[in-house]
Amino acid sequence: QVQLAESGGRLVQTGESLTLTCVVSGVNILEYGTGWFRQAPGQEREFVASISRNEAIMDYGDSVRGRFTVFKDNSKNTMYLQMNRLQPEDTADYVCAASRAGWPRTYEARYNFWGQGTHVTVSA
Repeated sequence: QVQLAESGGRLVQTGESLTLTCVVSGVNILEYGTGWFRQAPGQEREFVASISRNEAIMDYGDSVRGRFTVFKDNSKNTMYLQMNRLQPEDTADYVCAASRAGWPRTYEARYNFWGQGTHVTVSA
């Protein structure tokens, strides 16, 4: 059974940094592309970042590029999202996902497994 468990979401102030964690079980992330999405209340789910299976390629959404960094620790079967210079508009539920495609990029349909999410609130 494949499971993805996010953690690390909390209330932060504008300008602060935060790192989210996604622990994957049931599959080896060396064989999977992985990514982060987010959804704010009343809005559609938005692509945040992805990392290819071999870690050669990272993709970022326009609103986070230059502030967020996605990386993973294969020895821990875990993916991370380092978020810097957080803004109130970053407030959302952050969800991680895994894809059998080695380079799933922004395409939600390519992701086969999803976590439940962790909530980030950025206060002004």
